[in-house]
Amino acid sequence: MTVVDRLLQGAIDMHVHHSPDHMPRLMDALGAARQAQQAGMRAIVLKNHSYPTAPLAIMASQLVPGVQVFGSLCLDWEVGGLNPHAVESSAGLGAKVVWMPTFSSSNSIGRAREVFGLALEGEGLAILDGNNRLAPEIGRILKLVKEHDMVLATGHLSPQETFALVEEARRAGVWKLVITHAFDAELVEQSLTLEDQERLAGMGAFIEYTCFGMMTFGRDPAPMAEAMKYVGPKHLIISSDLGQARNPPPVEGLKMLMASLLRNGFPEADIDIMVRVNPARLLGLHY
Repeated sequence: MTVVDRLLQGAIDMHVHHSPDHMPRLMDALGAARQAQQAGMRAIVLKNHSYPTAPLAIMASQLVPGVQVFGSLCLDWEVGGLNPHAVESSAGLGAKVVWMPTFSSSNSIGRAREVFGLALEGEGLAILDGNNRLAPEIGRILKLVKEHDMVLATGHLSPQETFALVEEARRAGVWKLVITHAFDAELVEQSLTLEDQERLAGMGAFIEYTCFGMMTFGRDPAPMAEAMKYVGPKHLIISSDLGQARNPPPVEGLKMLMASLLRNGFPEADIDIMVRVNPARLLGLHY
């Protein structure tokens, strides 16, 4: 067994795409679960931009023993945007992650049209109004996230929205916070600086780094590794954000990301924290 194979034992991928989807995907939810099981992983989180994935996660967990499959919800236009009713419904079905708007975000909708050719209309969703006040639905969403011990992920929000959300979440007693693929600037109009990420980590959020940009845009992994060292492994999680038809499968992508981190000077213990310990804490799994 290689070092990377050993690190994959018990690993958790909190960002897995799958079919059915309106975008081409490499495999369905069962296929993703089976590959994770065969690799010895502990858990995956199914993500779809258009619909809640909790029902699929329930079925995948029943059909693929030995790996835990969790559902999630993206608060995009397809579920009514910032819709507390959708959050409550998914929470009742056992979903563990709620993403703020992704491709429907005003900070991302233009890039989604340009980079992925998605036929998205309008200016997108913002969680701040013209006076920089949070949308009234945010309060109820945060209450539901806390009540159901869910993870709140920032989706494709702007830096200003992200800080406002994290500050309000902390006031509401929500501590399971993930700053979604913080290094993937290609997906958004305004992206986080390293100093922003350091501040957010200091506020208790986990910063997510993925192999999506490395695979999709051929990005050199070395600068990302240096950025991760700057923020610090104890504040990070690593996920694949894969499942796209033109990219490697999530399991293989995660292995490639870990291998690149090893080559760039990351100790095994630090990778273990980012791929097993921190995700387990977020998902409420005993470690």
